[in-house]
This record gives sequence, C-alpha cells and structure tokens, in this order.
Amino acid sequence: MNRDVVGSLAWGVGIVVLALAATFARREGYMDGDMVNRIVMGATGLMVAWFGNRMPKAVVPSAWGRQANRVGGWSMALSGLVYAGLWAFAPTDVAVIGGSGAVVLGIAVTLGYCLSLRGRAKAV
Repeated sequence: MNRDVVGSLAWGVGIVVLALAATFARREGYMDGDMVNRIVMGATGLMVAWFGNRMPKAVVPSAWGRQANRVGGWSMALSGLVYAGLWAFAPTDVAVIGGSGAVVLGIAVTLGYCLSLRGRAKAV
C-alpha cells in the first residue's frame, strides 16, 4: 500500500478512535463536552497541518507544480496549526470563526498562487 494512503488512513482511524475515547471519558465524567470538542477539533487542525507538510514532498513533474506545492504546503500547514492552536486555547466562538477563517485563508492563498502561476504560464 502507498505510504501516503497509509498515513491518511492512520489519521482517519486515529481521529475516530480519539473521538470515541473522548466520548467515553465524557460519559464517565472525566471531561466535559467542551473538552471533547476541543480535543477532536485540535486533532483535526493537526491533521490539516500534517497534510500541508506532506504537500511539498509530493513528486510533481513541472517546476511550477513544485512551486505551487511548496506554497500550498506552507499555507495549509500554518493554517492547520492556527486552527489547532485556537481550538486548544481560545474561547469556542473565537475558535470556530478564527479557525475556519485560517483554513479558508490557507486555501485562498494556495488557490490565488496557483491562478497567478497559470496566468504566467499563459503569458509565456
């Protein structure tokens, strides 16, 4: 099996197991519902950062494709870390708005850079 597929499956299974364990801990009275949300959402942010870190390492045949992967990787890794950090330390309403905004901004930066590369490619 491909290394990327194994990593992706590990993240998916890991988050499901983490959510089930946190739900069990909430039912047993070890944590409240807010803590369960923060743990699962923080893990989701770390997953986005991990995928962003993996993007520049993907093999792409063209130089512009590698540039897009690097910019996309940095923007997604940073937005995932901001998302996880907000869910760890900020009030819930700030974490929802700020975390979602960080991920949307990371996607917008990646898309904007790809479109600028496409414009330069057409000009050449």
